[in-house]
Amino acid sequence: MTETLTDQLAEHRTNWRARVPAERQAVMDQHVAHLAASGIARAAKQVGDRAPAVRLRDQSGRDFDIETLLAKGPVIVTFYRGGWCPFCNLELKAYQAVLPRIASAGASLVAISPEKPDDSLATAGKNALSFPVLSDIGQLVGKAFGVVYAFTDEVRSVYDGFKLDIPEKNGAPDDWSLPLSATYVIGQDGVILFADTRVDYRERTDPLEVLQILERRTAAE
Repeated sequence: MTETLTDQLAEHRTNWRARVPAERQAVMDQHVAHLAASGIARAAKQVGDRAPAVRLRDQSGRDFDIETLLAKGPVIVTFYRGGWCPFCNLELKAYQAVLPRIASAGASLVAISPEKPDDSLATAGKNALSFPVLSDIGQLVGKAFGVVYAFTDEVRSVYDGFKLDIPEKNGAPDDWSLPLSATYVIGQDGVILFADTRVDYRERTDPLEVLQILERRTAAE
């Protein structure tokens, strides 16, 4: 039986606990608790809200407007941190695996990160992705959805220890911020049908959950 994304993430999290120094784990766990207490997940766009416009560059550097997909059916929008994040790569591969079922349900999929287009292209290539991978430099779209959070000094020190220069990765000097692990389904009328925002970057919406919503919707039509 094929493992679900939830299973894969749980296994990777166990491995992460085994190899990451305890003091770094503590900082990240404290930051997750901080984000939970901040209410950012509840303040982000929710079901029934109108989705912000999504007009960004895709992995090939071309202008992309989500309206072209909404003209055909609902669109899944998933925010991920970047191709350097192993949890994100697991999620992206899981969506690629069910892409035919997403299409059969009359829907489309886009993934958004704050990375530069060249890095988005590399992410799409290494994961063999055939859906649009969009580059939200400056995180204007992420901020419009309300899913962007700033690093604390302690979290920044952890990323320094991992040799990850987030501002350089994202082409945004001095901007130490990232999006939550957030997944939306947007209806053709631009209204959000499904919203799941996770403050813990090690957790993701399972694509099978999103598929169930889309397939039930298709069956009811």
